[in-house]
Amino acid sequence: MPASGKLVVCPTPLGNLGDMTARALEALRAADVVCAEDTRVTGRLLAAYGIEKRLERLDEALIGERASVLVERVAAGEVIAYCSDAGMPGVSDPGLRLVRAAREAGAPVEVLPGPTAAATAYVASGCDNPRFYFGGFFPRKDAERRTALAPLRALDAALIFYESPNRLASALEVLADELPHREAAVCRELTKLHEEVVRGPLPEVRDEFAARAAAGGRGIKGEIVIVVDGPSAAEGAAAEHHAEVSARARAAELKAQGMRNKDIARAVAEEFGIARNVAYGIALEA
Repeated sequence: MPASGKLVVCPTPLGNLGDMTARALEALRAADVVCAEDTRVTGRLLAAYGIEKRLERLDEALIGERASVLVERVAAGEVIAYCSDAGMPGVSDPGLRLVRAAREAGAPVEVLPGPTAAATAYVASGCDNPRFYFGGFFPRKDAERRTALAPLRALDAALIFYESPNRLASALEVLADELPHREAAVCRELTKLHEEVVRGPLPEVRDEFAARAAAGGRGIKGEIVIVVDGPSAAEGAAAEHHAEVSARARAAELKAQGMRNKDIARAVAEEFGIARNVAYGIALEA
């Protein structure tokens, strides 16, 4: 394989052109061709920096069928740069499949660092948790959203999701219902003229954007990142209280069936995840 051939992953600004890195500009100038999620978007970016380069469209619909061909071109010595519409290619966009195809074929891949909406929103949110989980785009349907949140509820990390302006109000409705004791931030139009970060308890953030939606959707435009802080003390206390209430009801059922206190305590401790001494006290009270 010629040493000159490689795939270069080039991050682009989220909105502010001043965030374009010198390395990314150098790579775009040196590339033989620039593949883009949308050639119109990337074309305007290149024009802003006076870069004339052949552009090839490579969106979600095309990347599956063209990835192997592009990798073969890299193997033949071509330098191909790839840009998504904004931010880091491969993060919730089809570029990830192109990189995987190149890696599997042993083709050289160079990934340049640059703007990423998820990391920018995580810091801008001001959340307390030092860890975060990135879930990509939040599911579209309520049932799928609740299913996605179920295993994440106990995760000691902030939760980050991308969301569409048209679905923001309904997404926040589910989040506030499932995680009512958490703080959250809606980060909108990051790095752009109308950048906004709305932070507060999830029910309050939900109400704010529900009101905006009811008013015709003003203030819900642009690209949006939702950041939900990690588990809070209030959430832990509420969960513990709910477990004890449920354990008391279950203990009463088992006592009515004639079960001994010792066995009741063991049963409710295992079923509701409460301490054995607390479970035994509940069994005695039943």
